[in-house]
Amino acid sequence: MRTRRTLGLVLAAATLAGAGAAVGTAGAQAASPTITRQECTDAGGQIRSIPYGGDTCTLPDGTSQKIT
Repeated sequence: MRTRRTLGLVLAAATLAGAGAAVGTAGAQAASPTITRQECTDAGGQIRSIPYGGDTCTLPDGTSQKIT
């Protein structure tokens, strides 16, 4: 019985740790990184102007970043 309880506590702690890591990853993706025009063109990206949204750089891998 004691082994089962210990195993349950270990699994619960691992689950909570995994959920915390997932929240941290989502938060990191939500923050939009910025790039300069020069860095965008050097990386092979395309600059797009979005009305009321400013300029963004679309990189060859499909990601987009705001231009500062």
